[in-house]
Amino acid sequence: MNNKTSIFSNGLLWFGAAVSIAEILTGTLYAPLGLAKGMAALIIGHIIGCVLLYMAGVIGGSTQKTAMETAAISFGNKGNIFFASLNVIQLLGWTAVMIISSAKAIDIITQSYMGVSRNALWCILIAFFIFIWILSGLKKLEKINVFAIGALFILTIVLSFVVFKGPNAVSNISGDAMSFGLAVELAVAMPLSWIPLISDYTKTAAKPKKATLISVTAYFIGSCWMYIIGLGSALYSGQADISVIMISVGLGTVGIIIVLLSTVTTTYLDVYSAGISFLSISKKFSDKIISTAVLILGTLIAIFTPIEQYQNFLYFIGSVFAPMIAIMIADYFILKKDYSAKAFNITNIILWVIGFVIYRLFMSVNTVIGSTVPVIIAIIILCIIVEGGRKICLKK
Repeated sequence: MNNKTSIFSNGLLWFGAAVSIAEILTGTLYAPLGLAKGMAALIIGHIIGCVLLYMAGVIGGSTQKTAMETAAISFGNKGNIFFASLNVIQLLGWTAVMIISSAKAIDIITQSYMGVSRNALWCILIAFFIFIWILSGLKKLEKINVFAIGALFILTIVLSFVVFKGPNAVSNISGDAMSFGLAVELAVAMPLSWIPLISDYTKTAAKPKKATLISVTAYFIGSCWMYIIGLGSALYSGQADISVIMISVGLGTVGIIIVLLSTVTTTYLDVYSAGISFLSISKKFSDKIISTAVLILGTLIAIFTPIEQYQNFLYFIGSVFAPMIAIMIADYFILKKDYSAKAFNITNIILWVIGFVIYRLFMSVNTVIGSTVPVIIAIIILCIIVEGGRKICLKK
């Protein structure tokens, strides 16, 4: 039986990952920059993030290893446990954020049309559909996703026309001021958050490099589109809540379908990869059991501790995974090194700590290109210098 996934199915999977309420909400934060600057920042940020996402996917596809297994190439077969643990935590966080954000959007729509508020019920309903996706598995999802993503694509086009039908942008947008560099970084951080996941899917692709390119391209288009919808909704309606816009133009049922499908197709990747990442920590349980456990825990967090403000969460993700992928790029593509036979690569762990600190420091410096690019360049150069120094010492 052929369990390899096609280029087309990978593209669908990652377009579905990009279409989400979270990305639309993040796009609304760009409104104080205006349409031109906002679009420039989000597109530049996505280009930077998606180039890194592509490299991570190529490493996994070429080696046929999961994302956290590829981390062992640079950090050792025990050193990658730290990143696997952080990844499970961030995916649990994303699961809760996606479920509560979407449940609240559905709740606003149903309150308007039926006068019914059942936030916890919508959380459980969303989790139920995600569970169906978990049970189906990647291969069976190919056919389901053709319908789901096709419907989502059409509905998102309708939503785009609704958002941008206003004649003029709204002036005096309220909200915290954001520098262009931080806006770029906020866009970089979203594809960066997928770096610890993408190899979980490219490793099973029949044509890994082509599948990676299509996956990242589909994600780039979908994610930019969502950010622009969010930006447009804030600018053209003065309303940052997309569900309110849907209600105002009579997209009640359509709105619920958009929210539900987009949440399921995105959050499925979060819970599935949480299960795959956990296997790098312990193999006592199957990936489906861990995925289900993360889904249940994320749903409970969404119901009882509603967390929706995740701007700082995105910056934290960038500070963790930007230096990690920089070291992996240096080792795999430039230095051709593989430390997976070692338990820990202390040198690279120290370099990662340096990169983490540099990233946090750069967040207070107003650079046009954000924090990720300087960190990536600095860490790659450091990796090359350290390896050169090591060779010199060995010759002596």
